[in-house]
Amino acid sequence: MRTSARKILRGNVLWLSVVSFLNDAASEMIYPLLPFFVMTTLGAGPAFLGMLEGVAESTASLVKLASGWISDRVTRRKPLIFWGYAVATVARPLIAIATSPWHVLGIRFADRLGKGARSAPRDALLAASVEPGLRGRAFGLHMAADHAGAVLGPLMASALLYFMPGRFRFVFALALIPGLISLIVIAARVREEDRVPVVTAAPVIHGSIFESFRDPVLLRYLIVLMIFTLGNATDAFLLLRARDLGVALAALPLLWCVHNLSKMVWNVIGGSISDRFGLRRSIIGGWLFYAATYAGFAFASNAWHIWGLFLFYGLFYGLTEGPEKALISSLAPPERRGAAFGAFHFSIGIAALPASIIFGIVWARMGAEAAFLMGASLALIAALALPFVLQENTRNLAA
Repeated sequence: MRTSARKILRGNVLWLSVVSFLNDAASEMIYPLLPFFVMTTLGAGPAFLGMLEGVAESTASLVKLASGWISDRVTRRKPLIFWGYAVATVARPLIAIATSPWHVLGIRFADRLGKGARSAPRDALLAASVEPGLRGRAFGLHMAADHAGAVLGPLMASALLYFMPGRFRFVFALALIPGLISLIVIAARVREEDRVPVVTAAPVIHGSIFESFRDPVLLRYLIVLMIFTLGNATDAFLLLRARDLGVALAALPLLWCVHNLSKMVWNVIGGSISDRFGLRRSIIGGWLFYAATYAGFAFASNAWHIWGLFLFYGLFYGLTEGPEKALISSLAPPERRGAAFGAFHFSIGIAALPASIIFGIVWARMGAEAAFLMGASLALIAALALPFVLQENTRNLAA
């Protein structure tokens, strides 16, 4: 146990967490400003903005599926991780010299291409770096670092714009610095874990990239996860709800920081909870809390309700983000873990595309209350279904 603890504190989990912290800080220096920049400086409309994010997330989902599968068939995962971060690091600051909305579309495409290439191999390497009983905490620490970067990035951008009003392009260019530092950390500190390479005597058959979906246990889990994700719309709707209930426009960035701080703290706590009480119980508890929180957003009537809901909404992330990944590690054998993580990210990405569209349509036609109650209902259905698709004795899975 002491050796495993040292791995969390000093090994790949720590350094991959540092990388995610730096990379997310770089990304969040740009992302909150991007809609305003694209629509006001470059003259794009809301339809183009929707297409921009749709193309970006679709690209990431498809590439994650492929990169995880490829990482199982090569002897090293670290190069895929490095080049995935490198592509994003180089691409993102190019927004500083964009003169057309189509330039931004190409840059976002490259950025998400890098994210897709690195995500599944990184998660597989992280899972291989710790004992199974510590994976909840390991993934929780990693996600906490990611959210910490999401707090720092907007604060840095806001500070820069305070002293240099309107200098969006300069802020975008400076995002290169934390990205470059993250690449140095990967090259110098992240270590490849020993594993037996997969050797196939026969050529890979067409369609084998979807091999993880043939695993009945994993497939059932992914289906339930997609049901939940269909009710998990973009968090931008939470900000819209906050604005409707009287949260001042100037206070929205602070509310977003509270949101990410909450996710950061609860991810550390949630990882420990899942290791102690079981991954399945943690995820079910998180989905139930999500349902209750979304019901809270539906019935909220004052601005202070929103602040309280944002503060505790992070518990959902803490109970699910790390444990969901740790559960994938438990369901997939080591030699197919990269493909399993690719299928995991792909499934969430595919379900997330219609989720926000459906949520927005329900909001427009039936009101915010109906939209949030729909999300709560789908989360409740997923939470009730999970115990039936994952029995307690499934592959020695923790309850």
